[in-house]
Amino acid sequence: MKVSELSRRTGVQVPLIKYYLREGMLPPGRATASNQADYGEEHVHRLRLIRTLIATRGLSAAATKEILDAITAEQEDLHQVFGIVLGVRPTTKEEDADTEGPPTETESAGESAPEPAGLADARRLIAEMGWDVSRGNPAAHTLAEVLAALADLGADIDWRGLLPYARLADSIADLDVQQMRGERDLLAQAERAVMVSILLEPALLALRRLAQEAKSARHFGGSRPGEANPT
Repeated sequence: MKVSELSRRTGVQVPLIKYYLREGMLPPGRATASNQADYGEEHVHRLRLIRTLIATRGLSAAATKEILDAITAEQEDLHQVFGIVLGVRPTTKEEDADTEGPPTETESAGESAPEPAGLADARRLIAEMGWDVSRGNPAAHTLAEVLAALADLGADIDWRGLLPYARLADSIADLDVQQMRGERDLLAQAERAVMVSILLEPALLALRRLAQEAKSARHFGGSRPGEANPT
């Protein structure tokens, strides 16, 4: 396909496509003339992935190129591809995903750095669920912050109280992974990973809000008089 067709199929303007070509984010097409080239499905998948990583995850062009290069280098490691797209796995296997960076001056002196509040409980929940995740996964720290905030408020919700939610999340993750199956092309797999994990997140939150209102109406009194349910 010509660059104009590539632009139409991906929604990326031609000048931007040419910029990605110059920056090496997009491989060159098959030359058909001195200033013309044909492009294939790989370019379609790669452009869609570039657009989503930059627009949705807010990555820079340089960071996006690093991720694309890492995905291309993975060959058959779909777990690594999924993690790279989510930003929870390193872009090179030489990086140790099970460490949290170089030691601080305190750690180098033989002293343990204080653990962030709530992190121990977050790890208890992760262990209880049997989840094998990297220590560098930022979601563990987000969970720790929530647990610490709940404790500060004197709430009666601790890590055990979140286990039912964790089990629901585990089921959702099963659905996510099932959506990844069937794609053979690595870039298509990465594009699918972005779709099911990042683009669907607002939809999942919206579904939860809709369900909460419906359950509230059912358990706490229903709709107000004269209020019609949307169809």
